[in-house]
Amino acid sequence: MSFLTKARDVRCSLLLFLALTTVWMAFRPQPGFAQDIDRKVKTKVSPIYPEIARKMGISGTVKLELVVASSGAVKETKVIGGHPILVTAAVEAVKKWKFEPASAESTVMKEFKFASGE
Repeated sequence: MSFLTKARDVRCSLLLFLALTTVWMAFRPQPGFAQDIDRKVKTKVSPIYPEIARKMGISGTVKLELVVASSGAVKETKVIGGHPILVTAAVEAVKKWKFEPASAESTVMKEFKFASGE
């Protein structure tokens, strides 16, 4: 085996190792953080359809990703989609929600539908 062949083999092995390590790191479970657990809502506040949205005939769906603390409180909200006026109403409502306690934080996806006939 020549030096160039050995160098190429080492380089390929190193690249394979790095690729596998990257994939493993991306998909391994995070300690103390449970993803997409279906946690029960203890206290739920419905979003109020904004009067301005009603007058403008704005309707649609708002999708939110909620980070729920182990205590059950909504710790963080991330907007996945929806009209900004409707998003504000949905975020204000979910900040008042309370989930069942759990051993770790979790991520919950919620969807809210706003129809102009409400």
